Amino acid sequence: MNTLRIAYSPCPNDTFVFHALAHGLVPGAPKLDVTYADVDKTNHYAAESDNFDVLKISYAALPWVLDRYALLPCGGALGRGCGPLVLTARPAGPEALAGKRVAVPSDRSTAYLLFRLWAARHVPGGVGEIVVMPFNRIMPAVRDGEIDAGLVIHEARFTYREYGLSLVEDMGRWWEEDTGLPIPLGAIVARRSLDRGAIASWIRASVEYAWAHPEASRDYVMRHAQEMKPEVAQAHIDLYVNAFTADLGEEGYAAVEALLGRAAREGLVPAFDLSALR
Repeated sequence: MNTLRIAYSPCPNDTFVFHALAHGLVPGAPKLDVTYADVDKTNHYAAESDNFDVLKISYAALPWVLDRYALLPCGGALGRGCGPLVLTARPAGPEALAGKRVAVPSDRSTAYLLFRLWAARHVPGGVGEIVVMPFNRIMPAVRDGEIDAGLVIHEARFTYREYGLSLVEDMGRWWEEDTGLPIPLGAIVARRSLDRGAIASWIRASVEYAWAHPEASRDYVMRHAQEMKPEVAQAHIDLYVNAFTADLGEEGYAAVEALLGRAAREGLVPAFDLSALR
């Protein structure tokens, strides 16, 4: 394996995690051929393209790709207090979303899957039109009245007040209260035909390097951070890169199985064998 074709987002948690691997700082690891793309694109790359060996995708997209890709036990985003947010331009309760236009970052994102599970219980009659748009456009669209509400991810939880927006619900808080489990957000998957144990070891080494040398990745992170303030980028890393990034462990796998098992039972994702997640 001379080169590993990989796709992940330009968000600070991904560039922080993969900095060492992308810059040849992990002994024995191959060179990376990196494609930077937001989650909506990587979800569809995994389902429709043969161009990548490893991808960062939404956990919600796993049921569509498990025949060709396997979930790796490290490198992803899963935790507590880090869920997607439902925002509106003015204070409102869940009932105000009935029949409204709501923007989401991907039709196969974990954020959208959580939103569908939550809305089925809390929005009488359901929402109206779902509009998919890049996550960094959602808050301006809500503020400007282009849409009625937005489901936002990543650093939006630190910045939505700057847009004058109001929180309707924190999907992570709801999920944690409902299940007692952390929230699965972004997964790392590798082609089943490859040596997944080796790939996982390289990614884990990259995570450990990032923690041991936090200054080393700063320029790389900020170069891709889309004009994000340094303190927001650091808060983003602190929230989304945690113990589950180094190793999902039993609690992490339990959270993934709970989310996707419930989604499959409710017909929101294709039926699949839960054992394929391990």
